[in-house]
Amino acid sequence: MKRSKPTNFGTNSSPQLPRKINSRAQLRDLQRAMANALFRPLNPQWGMQKRWIDGSSMEAVASEFIKPNDRLSSFERLEIYNRQYWFRTLDCLYDDYPGLRAVVGERRFMKLATAYLSRYPSNSHTLRDLGNRLEQFLTEEPQWSAPREELALDMVRFEWAQVVAFDGPAKAPVTPDDILDTPAAKLRLGLQPYLSLLELNCAVDDFLIAVKKRESDVLRGEASNAMEAAPKAAVRRKRVRLPKREKVYLAVHRHDNMLYYKRLDPEAFAILSSLGRGSTVEDACVEAVTASERTTIDWSAQLKDWFDAWSSLGWFCRRS
Repeated sequence: MKRSKPTNFGTNSSPQLPRKINSRAQLRDLQRAMANALFRPLNPQWGMQKRWIDGSSMEAVASEFIKPNDRLSSFERLEIYNRQYWFRTLDCLYDDYPGLRAVVGERRFMKLATAYLSRYPSNSHTLRDLGNRLEQFLTEEPQWSAPREELALDMVRFEWAQVVAFDGPAKAPVTPDDILDTPAAKLRLGLQPYLSLLELNCAVDDFLIAVKKRESDVLRGEASNAMEAAPKAAVRRKRVRLPKREKVYLAVHRHDNMLYYKRLDPEAFAILSSLGRGSTVEDACVEAVTASERTTIDWSAQLKDWFDAWSSLGWFCRRS
């Protein structure tokens, strides 16, 4: 079967789809049509928009690829999926980014999240990746986090690093036997894919701990009130004080299936970053120690302590 009209759902025009699917290309066209309809933002009343981008009736657009039934019209059936997409994705972002919510405020966060998903809809089979372009979005459209753009970017990077650390891929860690006969001048170590090294301008780690503690306290209070015969008046949430500017170096990682983040000395951060770029162990250490302003440290002992700790955490792996 040949189509009488080309599919044009990727444009601003309403879709023109075949009545029957006879090829993979036509199936892809149908999938694109469905995705574009689902990704369209809801109206202020949390319903599907009545008009398509070109101004045509959304009822007519829906009828191009959704059949009505004895209870619901094509529009109403499609609206169910449109609403569920937005409710689910907004809910996931809300849960995954409590720090960003605290930085920009609850109401503004929902507007930010809606704008983000409108520009960058989900592009993965898993909701885990929903925020994978949030940093890029805030860099491109800083007005959504103004006047706290710098703090918001730091927080998004930190919270995304936790997503990566929680269930990112892992490689077999190197063992002492793997590197025993390799001199430092030739030894190159890879870093685990789940490990993120962050150079931040704000102490978002301490801030996020305080935010989560506040939310935990509120939940406990609500649970306690639910057990009382007469519920107490709602307690106003105290806003966590925003962090001041402070240079912070963090390693976000996991160990024994638990999520951790660890502050690093500037030199330690420089060494790990150099190793991640492919430098030898000797070059990474010499460069970091030479650039350091600290002159009273026994660098031999310090470097041994760092490498022993990093190795015990399993941060090193063979380079690809």
